[in-house]
Amino acid sequence: MNQRNLTVHGSVPTPAEPADSFIDIDRLLAILVRRAGAIAACVVAFVALAVIYLIFATPQYTSMTQILLDDNMTRYAEDQTPVASAQQVDMQIASAVEILKSNELALRVVDAEKLADNDTIMNASGGPLAMLKSGIKSIFSSEPEISEEDIRNGRRQKAAALIQQALNVERVNRSAVLALSFRSTDPILAARVTRAYAEGYLKDQLNANFDATESASVWLQERIDDLKKRSQEAALEVANFKAQNGLTSANGELMSEQQLADLNKQLIVAQADAASASARYNQFKSIVDQGQDAAIENAAISSAQGDNTVIQDLRTRYIQVNRRVQEITQSFGADHPQAVALRSEKQELARQVFQELQQLTSSYRNEFEVARSREASLRQSIEHLTGKSSENDKSMVTLNDLEQRATALKNLYESYLGKFEQASQQQSFPIAKARVISQAGVPSAPSSPKKTMTIGLAMVLGLMAGGALTAFQEFRERFFRVESDVQNVLGLKFLGYLPLMGKPSAEKKKLFAKGRKSYAMPPADAQIEQGASFERIMRIVLEAPRSIFAETLRNAKLASDVMLQGRQSRVIGVISALPGEGKSTTAANFASLLASSGKRTLLIDADLRNPGLTRMLRKPPEHGLIEAALGEVPWTNAVRVDPRSKLAILPARLNDHLMHTSELLSSPGMMTLMDNARQTFDYIVVDLAPLGPVIDAKAFAPQVDGFVFVTEWGTTPTNVVRDIINAEPQIKSKILGVILNKTDMNELGKFSNFGATERYRNKYVSYYNDHPTGGANTPSRAPEEQAPV
Repeated sequence: MNQRNLTVHGSVPTPAEPADSFIDIDRLLAILVRRAGAIAACVVAFVALAVIYLIFATPQYTSMTQILLDDNMTRYAEDQTPVASAQQVDMQIASAVEILKSNELALRVVDAEKLADNDTIMNASGGPLAMLKSGIKSIFSSEPEISEEDIRNGRRQKAAALIQQALNVERVNRSAVLALSFRSTDPILAARVTRAYAEGYLKDQLNANFDATESASVWLQERIDDLKKRSQEAALEVANFKAQNGLTSANGELMSEQQLADLNKQLIVAQADAASASARYNQFKSIVDQGQDAAIENAAISSAQGDNTVIQDLRTRYIQVNRRVQEITQSFGADHPQAVALRSEKQELARQVFQELQQLTSSYRNEFEVARSREASLRQSIEHLTGKSSENDKSMVTLNDLEQRATALKNLYESYLGKFEQASQQQSFPIAKARVISQAGVPSAPSSPKKTMTIGLAMVLGLMAGGALTAFQEFRERFFRVESDVQNVLGLKFLGYLPLMGKPSAEKKKLFAKGRKSYAMPPADAQIEQGASFERIMRIVLEAPRSIFAETLRNAKLASDVMLQGRQSRVIGVISALPGEGKSTTAANFASLLASSGKRTLLIDADLRNPGLTRMLRKPPEHGLIEAALGEVPWTNAVRVDPRSKLAILPARLNDHLMHTSELLSSPGMMTLMDNARQTFDYIVVDLAPLGPVIDAKAFAPQVDGFVFVTEWGTTPTNVVRDIINAEPQIKSKILGVILNKTDMNELGKFSNFGATERYRNKYVSYYNDHPTGGANTPSRAPEEQAPV
């Protein structure tokens, strides 16, 4: 699980394409798992702060009452008004809310409950800081003397402001109910103030109604007196104007108008009478004009025309005589004496009828003349009254204006009088347009701080802070963690992980610090400890051959065998980007692994400026690589052999006078030494200086067949390694692979993606054995670097 199989051609596997999804859930879960400690710490910190707040916070008690705004309460005392619109209802409720929040109502509550002298209210905003500010203000302020009344008013205003801050009024959903609540540290006081607010609001409504109606009554009384006076004056002015202009009226009309109307009626009757008399006169006159004989035969006289009974009787007798004459004449002849006598009687009757007709004609002529005279008289009277009426019409314009003004003042007076009576009745009506539907009780439990909500909010804030910290840490994550990081950033083969070992003791750190200053001879016990450390570090692969550590180095050997095949002797350089990444430990164990496999192996400490391998020897060498390269001693005399692993070691004795180590490593003497070593050994492992600070490895690179690059897991920035390697293409082309050293194997799986081999490390436990097989103690950390166990 800790290394990849190598291909013959040595190509780097292509990184897997990212999943085609907007959010990588698996990666998020991995981040949460590996940052769970930071998130938990943030949650614990915020919960602790919440607990501290709950311990020291003063509990607040809230009492609440509900008030219903109901216009139907006064429906028996007021006229029915049109149904208000939704906007008007909202305005009424909003106005009621502002009244409950007003300073005037707060002052009434303060006076009713004597809150200006209540310490719970007056000291509600007190505290050490407030007391300090008040003391400083009292010392440096030079205010004039204040009267007792001003002090009392100031305390009232302060108490009102404080209870306004603790008051909350809001509408219940879309109803006409207002929820009024008050919070205080004293539950009984909270209930008292809440009840006082409800009672104060109802009294305020009654007082407002009473004050409004009282003010309206006073104003209406003044207006009524004024309107009454003005109405009387207007009516008197109308009467005077009528009297002055002779505009006498009866039944709402002027006398002249009534007379003219009567005359017109009489004229119409007179005209009808004259026409009727004229018709009768003309009728009888035409009969009379026809003569005596024709009058009897042709006259058609109605019985309704005058007193013509005599004429009718005569005519009847005339008809009877005429019929007798005709009968006798037919019977006895015209000369019969009776016929002659009857003809004489007939003529007498005709004369009598004609005489009556003449008398009637004369009578109808007199009647016609009388009717015509009456008609003419009426016409003269109408013409006279019409002329007088035209003069009155001009006065009527002014009279109508005066009457309209008088009528308007009268109607206005009556209207205001009705409103005055209505206001007088409403003034004493003892019902407000609101009622309490939920009485304020004494709260049994504090309303704040709310423990559950506070703890929950603290946990949420802790999770948010932990998420922010996790995001910050992830954005700062610029280190090598898994195989894919090496491949994606460097484009090189990954050889495996070297596990993290124990931390160095304080004594080892001191020895290491001393050793960096000068290579002085340590005490005997220190020499033994250093020698033991070197033996343990160098022999990890020997004492734990089935460990992950040994398996990674075997993978590095396989890489060298595959990529450097065909060469009799192979020079492998072990390098790193920065100091302290564990390259010396890796080089020592890699050389021990090669030697234990039966290969002739030479380990050279070529880090001439900081020879860490040499410092870990039991005894400091008298000669080393520097002397051998300079030709001062044969290189074989400077080589030491480990009796157990048969590993040959060429140390480097620190020389403070040697200034140009890179020139020494690229000198002809060094080339000669390496040529001779190639003829003797199968593998030559060279521990070189880090690439970043010095150029020794660059100078020695031409003599190296391949490099094993060691970088520290989770410590060395990826940008540093990438820039250093890319800056040296000669070295990059020879790198066999990269090893991640000091790997925390317990944390490794948290940084891998779904499906990566790091996730399944526990399944390979049976293939590894990290315990030493030879019974030696567990290796500890080297003085210069953290060494694997």
